[in-house]
Amino acid sequence: MQISGSGSNPHPDPRVGELRERLAAAYQASAEPTERAKAKLDSQNKLYVRDRITLLFDEGTFVEDARYANATADGLPADGVVTGRGEVDGRPAIVVANDPTVKAGSWGARTVEKIIRATEAALREELPIFWFVDSAGARITDQVDLFPGRRGAGRIFHNQVALSGKVPQICCLFGPSAAGGAYIPSFTDIVIMVEGNASMYLGSPRMAEMVVGEKVTLEEMGGARMHCTVSGVGDLLAADDEEAIDLARHFFSYLPETWHDPLPHYEAEEPEVPLSSQTVPESESVPFDVHDVIEGLVDADSFFEVKPLFAAELVVGLGRIEGQSVGIVANNSAVKGGVLFTDSADKASRFIYLCDAYGIPLIYLADVPGFMIGSEVERGGIIRHGAKMVSAVSEATVPQLCVVVRKAYGAGLYAMGGPGFGPEATIALPTARIAVMGPEAAVNAVYANKIAEISDEAEREAFVEARRAEYVEDVDLERLAADLVIDAIVEPEDLRADIVRRLKYAARRDRHFSTRHRSIPPV
Repeated sequence: MQISGSGSNPHPDPRVGELRERLAAAYQASAEPTERAKAKLDSQNKLYVRDRITLLFDEGTFVEDARYANATADGLPADGVVTGRGEVDGRPAIVVANDPTVKAGSWGARTVEKIIRATEAALREELPIFWFVDSAGARITDQVDLFPGRRGAGRIFHNQVALSGKVPQICCLFGPSAAGGAYIPSFTDIVIMVEGNASMYLGSPRMAEMVVGEKVTLEEMGGARMHCTVSGVGDLLAADDEEAIDLARHFFSYLPETWHDPLPHYEAEEPEVPLSSQTVPESESVPFDVHDVIEGLVDADSFFEVKPLFAAELVVGLGRIEGQSVGIVANNSAVKGGVLFTDSADKASRFIYLCDAYGIPLIYLADVPGFMIGSEVERGGIIRHGAKMVSAVSEATVPQLCVVVRKAYGAGLYAMGGPGFGPEATIALPTARIAVMGPEAAVNAVYANKIAEISDEAEREAFVEARRAEYVEDVDLERLAADLVIDAIVEPEDLRADIVRRLKYAARRDRHFSTRHRSIPPV
């Protein structure tokens, strides 16, 4: 509320009146953009920082801190960042929001101090934090004051790491996030980028040309679509500021307020199209969209996919089953046959960490021929990245269910939470197969020399078919269940109900994994 007198004081002091006038001017300076700044925002289809905050918080709940930062300086209202607390659907949270109308949202010494204080409050009070990023980076003229010291910008990143997995950190990237400031989004749980406006880069295109001789556009260097499709640094593309904030609120609705709080619960709804025996092709060579299985499991219209444009051979996202939050990790045979690559392994690992941090049960939907092979992926570190995924699955202590939808071959079974990783249960649909590799590949691997020696084509085909039949019999689903590899074989129509019961009984799961200081990440 703007400062003003509420009537004449019987003992007036001119200095108080003059102070009120100065404070009112400082307040008004950060209340709305100048006409020139508003025109620029409109031309970029951007909202003013305070309008963004209004869309985030429940009406009348926002309380601002340090609004008068740098009030004695001209042209630096609130020093270019708005910080404070409010409620999102009745749940308290903190916001740090850059104001791009103040020197392009750049950081000064007091900007940094405000952000540090906000993160310290989040740590102290265990409050979720929303990052509304739209900043050109540090003001070079203030670098000594804001960059190197104990209360310098590095403290922001230190506190973000301390907050990671403790409380949700949700980032909406409305404009640039330049240089060192680009690390703020990278330490959050999700990065939502507005297409056409948002960008992240350590060095600008101009700097890249000067330093390394590369000529590149801003969009190619660090644009929203590039980061959401190629680098994987971005999670979701939004059309405008309103959609980005709506996605941020929606994502938050699946998460607890802190790592030790219960998950939010909503009214249960039946799936829009329940699973049936028609959903999954029985032939493992026929690709299909695993979204159909996911939508048949989760409550109607509750699946919130993360990184849908990146490494689409693996689908990850949050959903609700009977009103309870769950995490879904699913191979998608409709994209690259569902094979796991380095990017899909990284995508899965981070999502599993997220769910494990906030106590969200995980459901793996396996239809995977394994990890990709070949010199290109080996040079790209497929072993290193695959090990990250296997580590994430191993260390997760939330309830986990492995559902073998069709094939689960080789290390793909391990990466998808198979029996050796202690899931609550390994459930198979009747279409499921588990083996070191597919029948064709297995027969060729074992009998390649023998096959080559058979000159008669019909005899060779008969030999291969006989060996293939032996292999298939050896990994028969009934045998796997008889040998206790599989805990249950469930028809698609019954899978959701089976999962509901198992998650209910798994609620008391012991969440201890190993006693140590910490694990060492894979190579």
